Amino acid sequence: MLQAIGLTSTPRRDRPPEVDDLTFEARPGLITGLLGAPGSGKTMALRLMLELEPGRGVTYFRGRPLHKVAHPAREVGTLLGDVPGHPARTVRGQLRLMCAVAGVPAGRAEEMLHVVGLDGLGDQRLGTLSLGMDRRLGLAAALLGDPHTLVLDEPAEGLSPRENSWLYGLLRGHAQHGGTVLCTFADPKEAARVADRVVTIDGGRLVADQDAAEFARTRLRPRVAVATPHAARLGALVSREARDARRSVEVVAEDGSHLSVYGTTCAEVGETAFRHGVLVHRLTDEVGDTGPMAPAPRPAPATASDALPAPSSGARAPHPRPPITPALPRTPLRPLRYELRRLLGVRTTYLLAGAVLTASVALAVVLGRTGHTPLPHLLAAWPALLPLPPAALGAGILGALAFGEEYRYPALAADRGTVPRRLGLLLAKLAVSAVAALLLAVLALALDAQALRLVYGTDLVRIPPDWPSLAASWAGLVVGCAWAGLLAAGIFRATAAGLAAVLAVPVAVVPLVQKALAAPQARSVAGLPARLRDVAWLRWPHLLDNGLAAALHLLARPQGAALALSLAVLLCAYVFTGLRGRARW
Repeated sequence: MLQAIGLTSTPRRDRPPEVDDLTFEARPGLITGLLGAPGSGKTMALRLMLELEPGRGVTYFRGRPLHKVAHPAREVGTLLGDVPGHPARTVRGQLRLMCAVAGVPAGRAEEMLHVVGLDGLGDQRLGTLSLGMDRRLGLAAALLGDPHTLVLDEPAEGLSPRENSWLYGLLRGHAQHGGTVLCTFADPKEAARVADRVVTIDGGRLVADQDAAEFARTRLRPRVAVATPHAARLGALVSREARDARRSVEVVAEDGSHLSVYGTTCAEVGETAFRHGVLVHRLTDEVGDTGPMAPAPRPAPATASDALPAPSSGARAPHPRPPITPALPRTPLRPLRYELRRLLGVRTTYLLAGAVLTASVALAVVLGRTGHTPLPHLLAAWPALLPLPPAALGAGILGALAFGEEYRYPALAADRGTVPRRLGLLLAKLAVSAVAALLLAVLALALDAQALRLVYGTDLVRIPPDWPSLAASWAGLVVGCAWAGLLAAGIFRATAAGLAAVLAVPVAVVPLVQKALAAPQARSVAGLPARLRDVAWLRWPHLLDNGLAAALHLLARPQGAALALSLAVLLCAYVFTGLRGRARW
């Protein structure tokens, strides 16, 4: 059962709250409709229930507020608007991505494709989906965790009658299996036809909470709809004849040429128009909406909470209007799997890798012809006029996309604007971007070497004696660029900011570090690994001394020191912005 108690949104700019002390319940086995005109507060009420907006009140999902549910996707399935996702991602890829978010097996995606009727469209791109198919995909994502409760915001808006019939049939099946369904409506006739119970709100306040049959009897009345260029004259004639016959007839002018006549029939209105020579363009029987009644008196908080069942047996009912703190979107329950699917699920990754490798090979061949480029720079395809080699620049772009696409196509953000700053997600992105950068670096070196051997022979390419330190420098450069792009994109919420941070290291930070390192050296850190061994409690292998010495050697170079400094600053800024975002809520 879903229980909403005292929901009240936070007023903005001295305006009244969009939702004001709203209390109702949605029972299992039924479809509950939340009815209201546009601007009545329906969507805000749903967002308060899902803890996406600040306010007051509480919503219980089977006796627990949402922030105390361990796996929200297995308790509540939501569809608020369109499905956010990269337009180049396939339908199947999007569902598998959401499986990693919900912590369910990837095979669940195929089951949901069958349930929503998208079996043959798994390889279709999100950017090519029609509105009906997009809604089907949204329902599939909402049902991935097999939730007990479905919360949907006008899911049938803009759909064809056939799609409407399918959608409400699916919701009816979910309710018949014991689930709870809450969806909003703007059309009272549709609410009466689909829902089992209708909760009407107006101005954010509760107006009525009725069974569908009672709602139809009190809210919907039969009427005669008339279209005529002489609406005022015909209305006066119908009213006059009704008074003469002492019948209760109500005439409502809809606009300049339309009338709604209550308490009569098409035949009587047509005969009146015929007797007085009034031209009629349209005359039909239909069901009309009488509009919401006056808002019900605001219930006292204690009465509102006492009217609903206790959230749990033996537990004391909480205060009816506690503050609602917007919950940060949860990190994926399987972050590593999520990040791999995010990286490999779009063509951008493969196109970028292909462009980087092609540019690297072309530059290596051109540099090999000049004969003046050192072998390490030759293999890395790094001419002096470029701030970074293609592989390092490509690694930085991949890192920037890792967070940049989260904000542009927020698959993780329930409110489409906030990406969770969780340690698990950050570690997964750091690990995947590092592996991708290393793979790109190894492929670039291998292809450059093969191209140079093919064009100029084997004499040009030979293994240098200091290859371990060169390999460590190369790995540190590409991984550092990937992490710099990733952290900067996470801080500034844009891919372009990540790329700018990558380019800022060689262009702006390296010259500053070179000036700092150019000062006369008064002390040396030589022998630091051995001194650390003497003061440490644990004895590590001597091979680790060589690793520490290599790391210190890399940091002593301007490029290594600049990259390490930039990463430290970006990491601190990332942590600071994450903590500030939590403190603001």
